[in-house]
Amino acid sequence: MTLPFDNSYARLPERFYARQDPVPVKAPSLAALNRPLAERLGLDADWLASAEGIAMLAGNTMPPGAEPLAQAYAGHQFGGWVPTLGDGRAILLGEVVAPDGARFDIQLKGAGRTPFSRRGDGRAWIGPVLREYIVSEAFAALGIPTTRALAALTTGEVVVRDAMGRPGAILARVASSHVRVGTFQYFAARGDEDALISLCNFMISRHYPDATSPLDLLSDVVAAQADLVARWMSVGFIHGVMNTDNMALSGETIDFGPCAFMDDYHPQTVFSSIDQFGRYAYANQPQIAAWNLAQLATCLLPLMGERDAAIEAATEAVHGFAPIYQGAWLRYMGAKLGLSSATEDDRPLIEDLLSRMAVERADFTRTFHGLRSGKARAEFIDPAAFDTWAPAWQARLAREETPTATMAAANPVRIPRNHRIEEVIVAATDGNFAPFERLSAALRTPFADDPAFAEFELAPVPDERVLRTFCGT
Repeated sequence: MTLPFDNSYARLPERFYARQDPVPVKAPSLAALNRPLAERLGLDADWLASAEGIAMLAGNTMPPGAEPLAQAYAGHQFGGWVPTLGDGRAILLGEVVAPDGARFDIQLKGAGRTPFSRRGDGRAWIGPVLREYIVSEAFAALGIPTTRALAALTTGEVVVRDAMGRPGAILARVASSHVRVGTFQYFAARGDEDALISLCNFMISRHYPDATSPLDLLSDVVAAQADLVARWMSVGFIHGVMNTDNMALSGETIDFGPCAFMDDYHPQTVFSSIDQFGRYAYANQPQIAAWNLAQLATCLLPLMGERDAAIEAATEAVHGFAPIYQGAWLRYMGAKLGLSSATEDDRPLIEDLLSRMAVERADFTRTFHGLRSGKARAEFIDPAAFDTWAPAWQARLAREETPTATMAAANPVRIPRNHRIEEVIVAATDGNFAPFERLSAALRTPFADDPAFAEFELAPVPDERVLRTFCGT
């Protein structure tokens, strides 16, 4: 099969990447194939499932037109500056052009060592691969901008993690691009203005065609990120590792490492095992996003003319994050309460409910879904905490024309809960992918009440809780 490649990133100067073929694996086998996504890309799913297609998805063979490379970038990791990072275990095969003209990167994660691997082996094991597959596809079903999973493969090799041998795996990831804040930081730290100009032009052409300047690009990225983070907050999602190298300028969620969805609501919830001080806690995500965008703005200053004027303009653009985010947060959180056009007057009502949920350890997803079904109060340790809030909500709801429909469209019934993902990983480690297939099926229609998937609506009982998630190493 000939893939419709047109590799614009590979046409950038050589210092943007290292040309690198994937390292072949011993015995690739297809664990999961996303047929609808393959069709969206204009690819033949049956061919991808064939021996020839599996060899390509594993990196054992390269299709005509591919120009495999590892991208260079830098980044702030937990606030600490690292001047050289880059794709240490991922290879970008190239960009395919879908039937509608949209461009998508196809990247293999776990494809072997690259010049950016440092001390890593460049491989992945089945746990992080399936976690990213499940959560990214759940995001797509929820309507949240995200990278996608085209396929997951086992490699027939053993990957050693924590002194234990684990089944090796590769994820074929699809993204509208892989340019990060850290990509700009890599060249800004080197004083490479020509590269920054090329990167700006690339992003404008690829994602923001109405932008006519670096300042326009910054403003557009700010708006995209503000909306994205508001969407995360509305479903109780915690990214877990919001380093600048994990923020995609496309406005898509990227790098599902130690991520998690909350069970019980609390604004300071942290799951990531490496986030020891709560830098990336749920409630901190908006301010961290703004901090990351300020780093992007700093990179763009040399391209924005006279320095004092540039600083003023860039500062104003970054400060635009807060009102855009707050407006989006009101829109998404208001819809969860059945309010089709929430205003600032509704903010106290929303925040009061969240405060009560935090005290009463109410489950985030079940509480909001329960508003429509009349079961929300059962999520509170003391139902009186809900009962004393509900009259003001019901009075406000009386002014809405279609509150039930608004809530139904905003409140998922099922999310990829931590304990369910861990069940999938344990089973897959033993070669059993049936739990993965069932959970994936349940998450394809997250807003639909479906008795066939009733077990995925349940919160974990105490001994099922997963309180720590781990990076995808």
